[in-house]
Amino acid sequence: MDVLPLVALIAASAAVAGAARRTPVPAPLLLVGAGLIAAYVPGVPDYHLDPHVVLPLVLPPLLHTAALESSYLDLRANVRPVALLSVGYVLFATVVVGWLAYLLIPDLPLTAALVLGAVIAPPDAVAATAVARRVGLPSRITTILQGESLVNDATAITAYKVALAAAVGEGASWAGGIGEFLVAALGGIGVGLLLMVPIHWLRTRLKEALLQNTLSLLIPFVAYAVAEQVHASGVLAVVVVALYLGHRSWQVDFETRLQEAAVWRVVGFLLESAVFALIGLQLPVVLEDLGEYSVGQAVWYALAVFVLVVVVRFVWSYPATYVPRLLSARIRERESDTDWRRPLVVSWAGMRGVVSLAIAFSIPLALDDGAPFPARNLVLFLTFTTVIGTLVVQGLSLPWLIRVLRLPGPDARQQTLAEAQAQNAASQAAEARLDELMADERNCLPGPLQDRLRTVLERRRNSVWERLGQPNPVTGESADDTYRRLTREAIAAEREVFVRLRDERRIDDELLRTLLRKLDLEEAAAYREVEE
Repeated sequence: MDVLPLVALIAASAAVAGAARRTPVPAPLLLVGAGLIAAYVPGVPDYHLDPHVVLPLVLPPLLHTAALESSYLDLRANVRPVALLSVGYVLFATVVVGWLAYLLIPDLPLTAALVLGAVIAPPDAVAATAVARRVGLPSRITTILQGESLVNDATAITAYKVALAAAVGEGASWAGGIGEFLVAALGGIGVGLLLMVPIHWLRTRLKEALLQNTLSLLIPFVAYAVAEQVHASGVLAVVVVALYLGHRSWQVDFETRLQEAAVWRVVGFLLESAVFALIGLQLPVVLEDLGEYSVGQAVWYALAVFVLVVVVRFVWSYPATYVPRLLSARIRERESDTDWRRPLVVSWAGMRGVVSLAIAFSIPLALDDGAPFPARNLVLFLTFTTVIGTLVVQGLSLPWLIRVLRLPGPDARQQTLAEAQAQNAASQAAEARLDELMADERNCLPGPLQDRLRTVLERRRNSVWERLGQPNPVTGESADDTYRRLTREAIAAEREVFVRLRDERRIDDELLRTLLRKLDLEEAAAYREVEE
């Protein structure tokens, strides 16, 4: 097996994604553009997107990462809009887009058109999460989009299987399709519920962070494989397990949490980067054997299907937002801040991604009777152009749209105030517990060490309040920022001494690593990294 093309893909994707952080262009768009260009650069290998790799090996860790970062409580509070989008909209788009494509494109059978509808129905988890993080959407809209993207792949894959069975001649009915959907959905949720408790129990019993993180890397693949083995939805199984583990993450030790966060951040970054680059690299593949359609026909069909996908989402989003409000006074009271701008943003944020392409590439070459699958190459082409169109047009314009609509983003001062109040309550509880422990003669400590314990608690309590205060008139820093900077400078001085002592052979490398790890933990405690 030649691993050089895979290594080159990952390295180049990571480099482009890293460069994107220094530009106003979202990384997914820059990666897709780079992939489109690289597809025709001499010497670049042919990268064929294999659904047998993407669905079981790439999709589970991406879903797992997104679900770990999601809030179970927020998703539960928004279960109605999430369900209406992740299930209702995907089925609606499958039928409506498929039917209109059947009417629009001559010689495209209805069954093949419904396959196309199912393939391009689900917005992508990776695209939605990446863009939401970058543009600073209001928290409720972000929750709804993330919740939709976690579940809608399961709906789309099941709808695709039903439409494909009808297309290839295996026979399918509406009742059978609904039954298959229910079996897949309930089965996937059931597998997730069965796995989540024993997996979490095992995580809390393992005492080594290395073993715990090895288990963490295996979890999404195990959940997906077990569910698919019993013909249930692997997507839902992965999401259920990850939501539970994320909600209970406080029950594992601190070292595991630190390592796990770093490990999954790297995994997510590499997979997301490679996935978007792969989308652009598929251009030569989807253009193969498209000769039966002229350039004008192919472009016209692509534009028409892209417009259909965008319009159908608007057609669903506004009624799905306002009809429940009209029917329920309780919903109107609970969601009093909803206005026309929010469903507009939700509608425009429906970017498609790699899952649509992976499903499209899994379409068989022939029907059961041996005849070629009708318009398979056109379906691949239309899926590709829809993915590219939504990523480029909607992805580039979404930040501008949010600025024009003046949607309020997260209130940084309010968040800091909430953090300060929570830290104050926690510090009071910690001080009370410390007083209780110090009253026991078994916990007797010298005065300086007792003072150090109380100073650490006081420092944690005051640091958040200081961020609400006036900045330093000279440097513009808050007192907390200055404290962290000085702490880092002092630790850096200690680190240089340890390295010099190692170089002078006065301590060995093993002792150096131990000392550096202690400094790293102190620096991590003193300095809170502000993520972009």
